[in-house]
Amino acid sequence: MKARFGVKRKAALGITALVAIAASAAPVSATTVTHTDTDTDTKWGRSDHWGVITRNTIGSPVAALRNGPFGSFGVTGPSARPPFGRGSLGIEVADHSTSLTPPSEAADFGNEVDFFGAPVLGLRQVGFHVFQTGENVSYGGAANLPNIRFEINPNLTATPSTYSSMVWNPPALPTTDLNRWSPYLDATTTGTWFLTGAAGTATNCSLSHQCTFQDLLTALNDGGTQPVIYSAAVSKGRDYMWIGAVDGLRINSLVYDFEPTMVRVRRAT
Repeated sequence: MKARFGVKRKAALGITALVAIAASAAPVSATTVTHTDTDTDTKWGRSDHWGVITRNTIGSPVAALRNGPFGSFGVTGPSARPPFGRGSLGIEVADHSTSLTPPSEAADFGNEVDFFGAPVLGLRQVGFHVFQTGENVSYGGAANLPNIRFEINPNLTATPSTYSSMVWNPPALPTTDLNRWSPYLDATTTGTWFLTGAAGTATNCSLSHQCTFQDLLTALNDGGTQPVIYSAAVSKGRDYMWIGAVDGLRINSLVYDFEPTMVRVRRAT
């Protein structure tokens, strides 16, 4: 199935997904998860729930499963190919292409089904690999990178709000990791997190005052009803132009391997 935005640009919907709500070790390698697995992680999985989240997509960005990228030219070794398989999630967003304020685009590629109702406080491992270019740095600085975003119900006693986006901003990559695939970026130990809306103000983990992963979970654990997840996604925007790719999205014990025709699920080992 394909979803088209605009006339010539398109974003292909991914298929095959499994949810992971159990802690595990760092992703040194991964093995493919089969449908015969019966543990909590894989029982939540479905095969057709990854794709462009239309509610959160603005303009005509690209969020498409693709082959590669391989390279850039002159780059050899493991960093010259996607970390898993042959494909990745290609993302392209523009910064001045809409009539809205701000005029930039936003892309959201994720899963609105399999993570629904999962406990936010059950998140233990989160992260991905990214293909970053020098051009992207020139567009928006060294921290111009995609995000990981969980839509959640924060369930905070300090505010009646039942919706917030829980967003990870990755750290700036060193120049040695440009124009090639990055190492695994661990969202639980690097970068910063924030909550949108009233939840950000109530927890003091907002866009203007970002937090560590552990500080954010501590702020959400206020003794009342536990916060729950609505959806999980890789996102970009609305800010700077960015053209690149993401692979190996990890959520707890599972790694989501973005391939040209599917989202293959692997168990982190």
